[in-house]
Amino acid sequence: MGRLCQTDGLTEDQTEILKAVRTFVEEKILPVATELEHADEYPQEIVDGLKELGIFGLMIPEEYDGLGESLLTYALCVEEIARGWMSVSGVINTHFIVAYMLMRHGTEEQKQRYLPRMATGEVRGAFSMSEPGLGSDVSAVKTKALRTDEGYEVTGQKMWLTNGGTSTLVALLAKTDEGADSVYRNMTTFLVEKEPGFGEVAQGVTIPGKLDKMGYKGVDTTEMVLEGHRIAADQVLGEAPGQGFYQMMDGVEVGRVNVAARACGIANRAFELGIAYAQQRETFGKPIAQHQAILFRLAEMATKVETAHAMMVRAARMKDAGERNDVEAGMAKLLASEYCNEVVEASFRIHGGYGYSREYEIERLYRESAFMLIGEGTSDIQKMIIGRRLLEDYGLR
Repeated sequence: MGRLCQTDGLTEDQTEILKAVRTFVEEKILPVATELEHADEYPQEIVDGLKELGIFGLMIPEEYDGLGESLLTYALCVEEIARGWMSVSGVINTHFIVAYMLMRHGTEEQKQRYLPRMATGEVRGAFSMSEPGLGSDVSAVKTKALRTDEGYEVTGQKMWLTNGGTSTLVALLAKTDEGADSVYRNMTTFLVEKEPGFGEVAQGVTIPGKLDKMGYKGVDTTEMVLEGHRIAADQVLGEAPGQGFYQMMDGVEVGRVNVAARACGIANRAFELGIAYAQQRETFGKPIAQHQAILFRLAEMATKVETAHAMMVRAARMKDAGERNDVEAGMAKLLASEYCNEVVEASFRIHGGYGYSREYEIERLYRESAFMLIGEGTSDIQKMIIGRRLLEDYGLR
């Protein structure tokens, strides 16, 4: 193991968990990742292995049959998994966000009902906020939930559901009429149960099929169409309508730490591939690693990997300490995603013409890294969040 992406102050349990995950990545993910990615094949055996490791319940409290670990532990595990294949980290990311939202905002009955089965992976979560006409502008949500005598009736179209096909529980944001002046207090999160698969997966709920993407293959990304889906009032997250926007933003905040961790893992792998190839490839009678231009490039790549890792760790530790970390999570996501793309491109350049070949792993990373720039909010959105909070902190009184 190289010197990059090391984390000080870990407990013995954290160290052992990371060691087990790292071994799993080396033995079970890296040897098959590129083949499965090119085939756009769902990594079922890998997912089954993650279930055995307890990754699906990593942060779920022990009282609900999880491991009760911290966000930092989870983020470091995600970093390792993304180093092997980013799509696999996507399989557990939205599941984790839904579990986190239940832990933070769910009723005790909802926690008892879902968390133990989420810890084992029996119940798989998906997170649904985006729609065809909106991404970061959450105020433009068009999916509506109308009150009925039995609960609600939900109609609308959602977009970009990671685990849309394999999930059995979807945390879905819809507009409700709470009579509030603010649009953000007229949104509610619903816990939608469904069957795994495609087509009609519940009454009034259809998952049309997988979306064809440039990268992020293997994991199922889908639409979700709701036409008069009837749902009971006790399936409102926390049973308090009108809190959905704030619940979703809480989930996105930890999701940004997760995406930062994924970007760190991709960047670390790209560096490993680049420095290895630079010592094997010879030009003008010597390995290209001995040319100053390549040495400079490797030095810059390693520095960016280390910097992104340090910011991701800080953001996770702040959240674990119960501190507000929207600025730190935004900074970590912004920097890690941008640096990830820069490091991957630098490694791609080191590989020369072979980097363009599908036989080489760097080609896959080149396509995967682009997703880091938009997942859980674009870089521009992160800058807006950071800038507004800085004005609050440094504003003239």
